Amino acid sequence: MTYDEIMEKLKQLGTEQTKKTFIRHGAKEPFFGVKVGDLKKLVKFVKKDHSLALALYNSGNHDAMYLAGLSVNPKLMTKENLQQWSEKANWSMLAEYTVAGVAAESDYALELAREWIHSNDELISAAGWSTYANYLSITEDEKLDLDEVSRLLTTIEQSIHKERNRVRYTMNSFVISVGGYILPLSEKAKITAEQIGKVHVEFGTTACKVPLAIDYIKKMEAKDRLGVKRKTCIC
Repeated sequence: MTYDEIMEKLKQLGTEQTKKTFIRHGAKEPFFGVKVGDLKKLVKFVKKDHSLALALYNSGNHDAMYLAGLSVNPKLMTKENLQQWSEKANWSMLAEYTVAGVAAESDYALELAREWIHSNDELISAAGWSTYANYLSITEDEKLDLDEVSRLLTTIEQSIHKERNRVRYTMNSFVISVGGYILPLSEKAKITAEQIGKVHVEFGTTACKVPLAIDYIKKMEAKDRLGVKRKTCIC
């Protein structure tokens, strides 16, 4: 399918109900309101065309941008591509899932995560924490800088409640990722989770809630899933 054909298909798949739901969660125009499940059905038409995926993301249309993230080959992404994607992500779903997932599986995961978490832009900083959290979930422990991860847990414990809204959310997710996916640091992550307790994030008029990190880690532990890495973080 061509770019125009994909955009037309997205228009056909969009619904006002889905659009209203996304708007309540912070989505910005333009977009049609296509469910993620329907977007996944279009991946096969984009997956082998890297240029098409980039064009869809550059459209600025949320549905097309999310589809691009599901379809693109992260290993073909340049650092410049990823920087551009982070700058174009205009709400949390794109920054924390699309950009972070692709960045985490790229060759620039750590480099960008370390850079982005210090950004003055809230969404880019949130994308950085989410990128690092996703990277931890798919990377073997022996390839990780455990000292750095440990220091980041300390940083989170000291600063999370003073951070910006979406940064608080992704910092909390980082603690969960460490506790759930890195066995050598699981106990420290639990201690950090206990210390930070409930994290408040403003979700507008939605019913969304921030998962309590300690409970989430313990649920993974109860299922004997601690330390079990994921194959992919793009979803």
